[in-house]
Amino acid sequence: MSRERDPVVELRGVVRVEEGNEILRGVDWTVREGERWVVLGRNGCGKTTLMRIVSLYLHPSKGEVCVLGNVLGRSDIRRARERIGWSSASFADLLRPQLTAAEIVMTARYAALEPWWHTYTEAEAARARELLERVGVGTLADRSFATFSSGERQRVLLARTLMNDPGLILLDEPTAALDLAGREELIATLDELALDPSTPPVILVTHHVEEIPPAFTHVLMLREGRVLAQGPLGNTLTEANLGACFGLDVALERRDGRYAAWARR
Repeated sequence: MSRERDPVVELRGVVRVEEGNEILRGVDWTVREGERWVVLGRNGCGKTTLMRIVSLYLHPSKGEVCVLGNVLGRSDIRRARERIGWSSASFADLLRPQLTAAEIVMTARYAALEPWWHTYTEAEAARARELLERVGVGTLADRSFATFSSGERQRVLLARTLMNDPGLILLDEPTAALDLAGREELIATLDELALDPSTPPVILVTHHVEEIPPAFTHVLMLREGRVLAQGPLGNTLTEANLGACFGLDVALERRDGRYAAWARR
């Protein structure tokens, strides 16, 4: 019998209340080494709040959060955050457009937004370029962020999440605002990363099953702040669960490792 893999994320009874509203309601969730999770749910179901808690930037109102062996509220969270690679579509808005792709990736070493805030070694600068090559945008290293397409921006931000050899990668709606070509290029890149055994556990937040890379292994489905279903993708992502998650009568199809869903009329 194989040994169960070590947990990277452990949430127990997590509740988050904001302005009297329960955003998350008793969430229990464990993410283990080697797993690649997708988080699905409607707008306002608590996905982004959940990611902010897992990234250790937001405390729950109740419950226990343990990430990479660090218990929120009882550990040096500043150190723990350095081991979490985090990217979101909105993060791009925080970056100065004149920064080059290499600078954007390199500044992740100290979770900074500007290269002049810290001193970087030649090895760190070289690693930034290697990571850009890894996600397929090495030719952009010396170009300014302002000149990139939306898809190129997201791949640069993906490279940034890898800069510190993270123990966990969080991707909050990275395909938002991408056109079809940009979306497919990013999904292909995520699939390659997921297949690489050296890649740490990945959590991808999305609204759309079409955006799930084939190599992803698990799904967490939220509805109104509660866990509707969770587990291996093949067993958990069903028409019944997806319909309940989004409040629709849906048809679900999987072909060549990719999912497609539509509302029945």
